[in-house]
Amino acid sequence: MDIRNIAIIAHVDHGKTTLIDVLLRQSGAFRDNQVVAERIMDSNDLERERGITILAKCTSLVWKDVRINIVDTPGHADFGGEVERILNMVDGVVVLVDAAEGPLPQTKFVTGKALKLGLRPIVLVNKCDRPDARPHEVHDEVFDLFAALDANDDQLDFPTLFSSAKQGWAAESLEAERTDMAPLFDLVLRHVPAPKIEEDQSFRMLATTVEANPYLGRVLTGRIRSGTVRPNMTVKALSRTGETIETGRISRVLAFRGIERQPIEIGEAGDIVAIAGLETATVADTICDPSVTEPFQAQPIDPPTIAMTFSVNDSPLAGTEGDKVTSRVIRARLLREAEGNVALKITETAEKDAFEVAGRGELQLGILIETMRREGFELSISRPRVVYQTDEAGNQLEPIEEVTIDVDEEHSGVVVQKLSERKGELLEMRPSGGGKQRLVMLVPTRGLIGYQGEFMTDTRGTGVMNRIFHDYAPHKGAIASRHTGVLISNGQGEAVAY
Repeated sequence: MDIRNIAIIAHVDHGKTTLIDVLLRQSGAFRDNQVVAERIMDSNDLERERGITILAKCTSLVWKDVRINIVDTPGHADFGGEVERILNMVDGVVVLVDAAEGPLPQTKFVTGKALKLGLRPIVLVNKCDRPDARPHEVHDEVFDLFAALDANDDQLDFPTLFSSAKQGWAAESLEAERTDMAPLFDLVLRHVPAPKIEEDQSFRMLATTVEANPYLGRVLTGRIRSGTVRPNMTVKALSRTGETIETGRISRVLAFRGIERQPIEIGEAGDIVAIAGLETATVADTICDPSVTEPFQAQPIDPPTIAMTFSVNDSPLAGTEGDKVTSRVIRARLLREAEGNVALKITETAEKDAFEVAGRGELQLGILIETMRREGFELSISRPRVVYQTDEAGNQLEPIEEVTIDVDEEHSGVVVQKLSERKGELLEMRPSGGGKQRLVMLVPTRGLIGYQGEFMTDTRGTGVMNRIFHDYAPHKGAIASRHTGVLISNGQGEAVAY
């Protein structure tokens, strides 16, 4: 069977997950009587509630006898490390842009990665049914964005479709007939190349995501680059440097069919599958036949930049809200989380009953804390602090992030001033159309902790800030912290405004 692998790139809230819902419905992936939730791909409660996609999901549908695997990429930079590995699985990308808002910073971050890998984009201008839609201007903005990201001539000659995923249509021009999503399916078949299969016949695949399943153990997902895989086959895992990590037996091969994963007897080259049975292999490892010695080049996992201490709740209010309070259950839950989430590192600390949790950013740790709270855990957490490193000479290095900010012109002065106080350096400042300015700054991670709220106040809620890990650099010196008083609670009671 012919296969096409594509990823969908979009800013938070431009309709990516709604689009995938429509594609699944129109390709007949559901039975007529099946009850389907809205926003199928956002499978955990927090994703549904915040409307953001945290984990990259994979789904699969069949159109005109071709299997199309669609991978959903996270739109948020805290989960950016995941994006690069996912793009290695696909052969084409659909860049989804809101017809009123145009391409926003997050689209730029993921699109830049995709263009660097040489993927050819298809542009889909979505939400053309909005009263304030300006599809043709947005199309020109996308072209300018691609040019600014050094796209080659092939990539700049991209096909464009206009659509409304909510109403369920796509068309090659705004005047064309608006019936269904067929133009998009046909364009994917024409424009995206079939997966390139290595000549070598032995089985090889690169693990892109890992999850811990209570019944199957570790489940690794990736695209098969060559050969075939069957249950009960013996395989080994190679690290990025080529060392053998473990040898094991595959217990189950699962393929994506619609939104479900079904066990299959044989996985063929080019398809995206999940395999169970290995115990320690993780993301960026090569899973292969025991005869293979060369691992694939893989994107290393971004180092964690922020750490917090999670410990047992010993406040006067202990035990009033949750039922999972002992350090033993907290430890087990954290270790389980770290198994499925490669960007988290859990270490035990010198204090008893306390664990250090290091991750990619405040959002990622915030999601973990909220998930645990909903599961009935009670814990106390420290304030976030930065993970330092030392260089060969013994100097302290701290993580620096590249911050891209879009603000109205009248607010740009105060933003630059605030970030300069936090040891930020201005790299570029240019108008980005519509009376807005685009600022790019390098700021130490510790200067950004807790800045989001202040930023929203300073820009009257109109600013957009996106951060991405840049590098480790020598320590920049002390940053002035609190300017106001603080409220400390030592018992139950009502808190009043200060």
